[in-house]
Amino acid sequence: MVFIYGPPAAGKFTIAKALSEKIGLPLFHNHLIVDSVGAVFPFGTPNFVRLREKFWLETIEAAVAEDRSLIFTYQPENSVSPDFPHRVKALVQDRGNTITFIRLELSREGQLTRIANSDRGAFGKLRDPDLLAANFEQFENCVSAMPNPQLTIDTATVSAGDAATEIAKLLAPQLQQFAPRHP
Repeated sequence: MVFIYGPPAAGKFTIAKALSEKIGLPLFHNHLIVDSVGAVFPFGTPNFVRLREKFWLETIEAAVAEDRSLIFTYQPENSVSPDFPHRVKALVQDRGNTITFIRLELSREGQLTRIANSDRGAFGKLRDPDLLAANFEQFENCVSAMPNPQLTIDTATVSAGDAATEIAKLLAPQLQQFAPRHP
């Protein structure tokens, strides 16, 4: 499993999509569930938080149970249980599989520059610069609690395609294990 995380507007989805195309793993980006649950429950409400985490974990657990790997994108923030990434790591490793954490970085200025991009609206992503700025500290605190990454990429200096290539090179020794399996 590849677990890509970073701040808002760091390029998690764009890089994960390029990586998925390059190595053939399915992309389970966080907004698939965020948007589904958010259609019924407002962001941050107790049922939103509970169901989002439950669906993320159950999907990852089902994939692991079938010996399938995937790429997961995640934005650390305080409405998610602080131990969520560690539980995902334990879930994957307890089944004898590998999880690779990739940290994307982008300066506060870079985030503010990218946050209002129109492509972020496709998944209902945060697009308000004032709301982003008000949450910088809590986002950074949540990132600091993440498991150590095997690779860190500054997306202000590395294109999405080059980032996907770097990640694929890191995964090369494990690509056989990561190869999608079909019944």
